[in-house]
Amino acid sequence: MFEKLFLNWHLSLKAFIIFAHYRVFKTQRLLANLFWMKIDFYLRFHTQFGQKLAILGNLPSLGNDELDKALPLNYLNEEFWQASIEMDPTGLHQLQYRYVFIDQTGERKKEAEKNRFIDLSKPVEYVVTIDTWNDESTMENAYFTTPFSEVFFKEGKKQATKKPAHLTHQFRVKAPLLSQHEAICIVGSSDRLKQWHTNEPVLLSRKKHWWSVSLDLPASDFAISYKYGIYNLKQKVFIGFEEGDNRVIHNDGGEIKITLVHDGFARFHHKPWKGVGVAIPVFSLRSMNSFGVGEFLDIKLLADWSEEIGLRLIQLLPVNDTTATYTWKDSYPYAGISAFALHPIYINLEKVAGKKQSHIIKSLRKKQKQLNNLSEIDYEQVIQFKINILRELFELDAFDFMKDPEFKQFFDDNHVWLVPYAAFCYLRDKYKTSDFSKWKTNSVYNEVEIEKLCAPKSKTFGQIAFYCFVQYHLHLQLKDAAGYAHKKGIAVKGDIPIGIYRYSCDAWTAPGWFNMDMQAGAPPDDFTIRGQNWGFPTYNWKKMEEDHFEWWQQRFQQMSNYFDAFRIDHILGFFRIWSIPVDAVEGILGRFIPALPVHVTEFGERGIWFDYQRFCMPYIVDDILYKRFGAQAGLVVEHFLEQNSWGGYDLKKDFDTQRKVETYFGKLEVSEKNNELKQGLFDLITNVILYEHHGSAKTQFDFRILIESTTSFQYLEEPLKNKLRDLYVNYFYRRQDEFWKTEALKKLPALKDATDMLICGEDLGMVPHTVPDVMKQLGILSLEIQRMPKNPHTEFFHPRDAPYLSVITPSSHDMSTIRGWWEENREKTQRFYNYILSEPGTAPYFCESWINRAIVLQHLYAPAMWSIFQMQDLLGMSDSLRRENPAEERINDPANADHYWNYRMHLNLEQLIREKEFNKEVKDYIQNSGRG
Repeated sequence: MFEKLFLNWHLSLKAFIIFAHYRVFKTQRLLANLFWMKIDFYLRFHTQFGQKLAILGNLPSLGNDELDKALPLNYLNEEFWQASIEMDPTGLHQLQYRYVFIDQTGERKKEAEKNRFIDLSKPVEYVVTIDTWNDESTMENAYFTTPFSEVFFKEGKKQATKKPAHLTHQFRVKAPLLSQHEAICIVGSSDRLKQWHTNEPVLLSRKKHWWSVSLDLPASDFAISYKYGIYNLKQKVFIGFEEGDNRVIHNDGGEIKITLVHDGFARFHHKPWKGVGVAIPVFSLRSMNSFGVGEFLDIKLLADWSEEIGLRLIQLLPVNDTTATYTWKDSYPYAGISAFALHPIYINLEKVAGKKQSHIIKSLRKKQKQLNNLSEIDYEQVIQFKINILRELFELDAFDFMKDPEFKQFFDDNHVWLVPYAAFCYLRDKYKTSDFSKWKTNSVYNEVEIEKLCAPKSKTFGQIAFYCFVQYHLHLQLKDAAGYAHKKGIAVKGDIPIGIYRYSCDAWTAPGWFNMDMQAGAPPDDFTIRGQNWGFPTYNWKKMEEDHFEWWQQRFQQMSNYFDAFRIDHILGFFRIWSIPVDAVEGILGRFIPALPVHVTEFGERGIWFDYQRFCMPYIVDDILYKRFGAQAGLVVEHFLEQNSWGGYDLKKDFDTQRKVETYFGKLEVSEKNNELKQGLFDLITNVILYEHHGSAKTQFDFRILIESTTSFQYLEEPLKNKLRDLYVNYFYRRQDEFWKTEALKKLPALKDATDMLICGEDLGMVPHTVPDVMKQLGILSLEIQRMPKNPHTEFFHPRDAPYLSVITPSSHDMSTIRGWWEENREKTQRFYNYILSEPGTAPYFCESWINRAIVLQHLYAPAMWSIFQMQDLLGMSDSLRRENPAEERINDPANADHYWNYRMHLNLEQLIREKEFNKEVKDYIQNSGRG
């Protein structure tokens, strides 16, 4: 009884204070003869000492959406933080706002909620909001990303609710996983809330992300307890209440006009949604209508097949233009010459020609059939043929496409990147190279000059307009294909490369955003023992941060025209990137940047006598030369080395970098002997223990990775090895973690905040300990691959252990397929057979269809949100549909820098759609697993 009296007294006092503040405010405004609004914001949030909160919105008093100008909130009590503003609502239709968390170090983090709003179309004098913090890590936020809100759970016709003549309260809540005909309702301890009776509860209506209802609650209802429930509109039956304690609202009465209650997520226990997808590059698709390569319009057929078997997502590789040389080397989809432009090779010529120019396409049927019959893509023949036909169609169009209102809209929306790209392509073709440093004109980008070059009155306008013509048609075709997939209930997932091509339009227009003296890559692993060198310049993140990562935000905006989700290629690069000097060829010569280096004093502190020559220069002695080169050792000494003062050898100046060695041997005849010499010299150059940290004047150093594999390390005495080994472990596995976490949290939250697409991170490789925590904190899905476990103590990852916010797959485009992998390592396959498939005895030598099927089923029944399969792995379940030779199914080999990306499906999509027995079998598997 005492507790109830105390609660009523406490609520009365609170109501009196709010009412008194309002009376003072109203009197002041009446005297000033102005109509202003007062808004009190209350946020439910429990903080620790030193932590703070702020509010951000589209008003000057709320910082005009600038994070560092957000309005601080005041600590009210353990339950609430509070802030008040006064504003003139004139000319503003909606106030949008969100909350910001500030930790003890001053770092700011926005909440996940982007959709808090106050309707100002009919302004009132006083508004009170009672909000609930929405953390990025909350699982339910994934259900409000584009695939769910625009494709799977797209808003249909829902029960409308009538607004009362006099509005005092509006309740808003989120509930993403309702079934068809289900709606949210509310009941509680008020006559207006049906006094907890559920036979006719108050129904909420859905608008965008929120379920909401407006009510007139009398002042006599001083403190109201309530709960949300689910109501079946078709059967007119109350299904049940949300879980947890009753919610409570304090009705302050008096002259308070409106109280808005954002209650976060309704607390229903739903079975998590799970889906299945197929992964295949566009170029690998095969149809009867395409022209020797997969095209954007082939995605429609893929969507038809996906719908047939119950798939909910199509995952593609990057589709950016990579046309740098017009040779097969442009087949690498991660080397875009533009982060925005689409690849001309994916265009459907017949669609561009239309009925008006259909005669041109009819004359190409023989060539089309010839190219379509090839087992692999003839990249050079296809791209040259398509470009030639596109030029012919462009000439016949006579600039009519520019009169199309849809083109004008496309041009206006994309002018920022489209004009420089078109000029870049013109200059590339004019000078026969994308290396802009070799152009006779415009080698340095000048915006004014380029605008003149592209102006309608310019002599070059016609030639440059061609590239706009092509991009416009590509845009129409990809948008059409994505829209078609959406109508089938299928989302489309893109891929955003971590790097850009060194001689790209982006590097030309904004070289300051990139470190052109470095190359991005990956450290050595079990698949690439010398590391990977992708050749891309690394990002100048400090420069990009100056304009709040505008270039990245533009990329996401461009992608959102076509994609609902995307894969961040090598998300580890946002923590630190493997940076390789531009004079190196192999990835093993890289180091992580940024990184906290080892100071020269640390060696002394650990009892290590620091010897710059011994640790930082290639260690070359006669014994090493004879072990590496054998009979060729004398030749190596004579031509490539010179003796130094301590009895060993140094590389001659003309051969002291891998790039110089590569250039030298590039002029010689290709032979086994020359290849052995070249690789041997590469290995000598990498035979070091430390690299000097950039700009440190021999005071700070970075460890070369895998020092124990170097003869330089092996030739040291054992006590020194142990001391260096301890420092090496500290450098790579301890000192960097928090530093790299801070680096990632400078970038990823800002980038994630710029899009509503579902984000999946490719987090494979040498993963820092902080990566899973940051991805979980931001609600970014991880990638889990059975044969690449993240736990170093296990040989295989079991699908049953996948976290919910993840994508699980048996193989990716950088790996062999299930069938190909089965034949690569007999001992490993045997262990997988016995311990992961739980099969006794000797494993079959070849991956029989039942084995492939068992692995697919493991992934279907995994707890992950997404199970995504390469097309080859799905077809591998069928003896009649699988390709005969699994070695022909691999898309990429990361160990081969010159890999030709020309894999094609061996059967066309039309045939696949007709395979009713196989399709029904896969559909049954998916349905029985509870996915989709």
